[in-house]
Amino acid sequence: MKNVARIFAEKLLKISAIKLQPDMPFVWASGWNSPIYTDNRRTLSFPDVRTFIKIELTRLILEKFPQVECVAGVATGAIAQGALVADELDLPYAYVRSTPKDHGLENLIEGDLRSGSKVVVVEDLVSTGKSSLKAVEALRNAGCEVVGMVALFTYGFPEAEANFEDAGVELHTLSDYNNMLEAALATRFITESDIETLRRWRVDPANWTPRR
Repeated sequence: MKNVARIFAEKLLKISAIKLQPDMPFVWASGWNSPIYTDNRRTLSFPDVRTFIKIELTRLILEKFPQVECVAGVATGAIAQGALVADELDLPYAYVRSTPKDHGLENLIEGDLRSGSKVVVVEDLVSTGKSSLKAVEALRNAGCEVVGMVALFTYGFPEAEANFEDAGVELHTLSDYNNMLEAALATRFITESDIETLRRWRVDPANWTPRR
């Protein structure tokens, strides 16, 4: 029987929210070559996938963080998903910008979160975790208690795991890189010969070069 992580990975592949190109790598904003590109914003255009995300993130929060009092999304990718989940939970909602707004009130956090509130952060994608944890820092600086984070997908980089541990943040995701590889192979998005390439990239993405 397939678990949620495997089912969700198949959905992401089917709608091209995850694209795999071991022989024609993408170039990330960081300059890294990558055989994978993830765009979880695409999930918003597919009602069945959007509903799946809302239900499963809600279930995950209730299971792992039952003390939750507020939900905060990380801009911009998780603004919509966070709002959907907060609505399902009937809880207050806000989102955290990457930088303060450059006009008006110059807000970093958009919304009204009470100091001392127990907040769960919603993120769409975790790579190194640095941008996600900047949102956590902003919420803590505002007096909130961040009880944990949920996300749609993580690459599972060792660097990210270390960053979350150092920050004292518990992370749970709907799916991850290993489940995605299994789903991609089973649904023939990749072949057996691609697996080693994709696994090698995940070990050292900053220095990975495509096969010739």
